[in-house]
Amino acid sequence: MIYAANFKTNHTRESTKNYLKELQFHLHHKKSEDRIFIFPPLTALDNYSGDFTIGVQNAYPVNNGAFTGEVGMEQLLEFNINTILIGHSERRDILNESQIDVAKKFAFFKEQNFEIIYCIGEPLEIREQGLTAVMEHLLAQFEGIDTTYNKLIVAYEPIWAIGTGRSATIEEIASTHTALKQSVNKPLLYGGSVKGTNIAEISAIDNVDGVLVGGASLKTETFLELVLH
Repeated sequence: MIYAANFKTNHTRESTKNYLKELQFHLHHKKSEDRIFIFPPLTALDNYSGDFTIGVQNAYPVNNGAFTGEVGMEQLLEFNINTILIGHSERRDILNESQIDVAKKFAFFKEQNFEIIYCIGEPLEIREQGLTAVMEHLLAQFEGIDTTYNKLIVAYEPIWAIGTGRSATIEEIASTHTALKQSVNKPLLYGGSVKGTNIAEISAIDNVDGVLVGGASLKTETFLELVLH
């Protein structure tokens, strides 16, 4: 299983350092085949080491240059970062990243040989139209994306379940993941209000290869509830 923690705009460098120290102390209990990813805010990047991979939630597809407020490869390499989240719904919907923007970013970081967790998801009005409409919406989010890339991990996050406390049903997750696997045969994570009370049944679903976690990842103890369940 893959367990990915997306801190979003939470934590500082100091609290991230303390979080990772505590996390590492307990990771000897995890299954040897499980992988742990942590995505702190950019200001919390540092040269951490442990049984986890540090990635970035976002970066600009350049080495360096005149791009005020952005971070490029030159800055990421200072911290040996080679993992990135791309396509998260909050960047698509709040920050207006288009599919063209997302595909450009994907192509650049693929060229840099990054491991990419690529996010897709649908709004509630699409989900209410049924699985056919959901799949049409999700597959459109692969436009311009090389789904054969060997360092690609896909994260399915229904937008209506992110941070709402409402997770998709087991049937919704199972049917969507099964359909996605038929089109994109890559490790497939589920995200959307994953927590200690539902991790066992979510992780037991066929074609769920891991989880991408927001709120439940912000405290070491609640994230460990998932990793060590």
